[in-house]
Amino acid sequence: MAGVPEGFHRVRSHVRRNPRPSAKKTSGWVIVGAVAAVWLWGQVFGFSDASTAVPTAPAPSVSAPAAAPAAP
Repeated sequence: MAGVPEGFHRVRSHVRRNPRPSAKKTSGWVIVGAVAAVWLWGQVFGFSDASTAVPTAPAPSVSAPAAAPAAP
């Protein structure tokens, strides 16, 4: 094929660029779907409910008055 530059090929009566290998790109809808799946997982199963907080017993503070000794 005379007159066809490197990286091109002749199709019928015109010149076309050779196809390039396409890199798979993550579309915007796939990203939106993944974010929605994570959000729904958090709504159904929860993220902070995995470990329940154990309530602590109240402790007297340092400024509490000391009990007076009993008189004999």
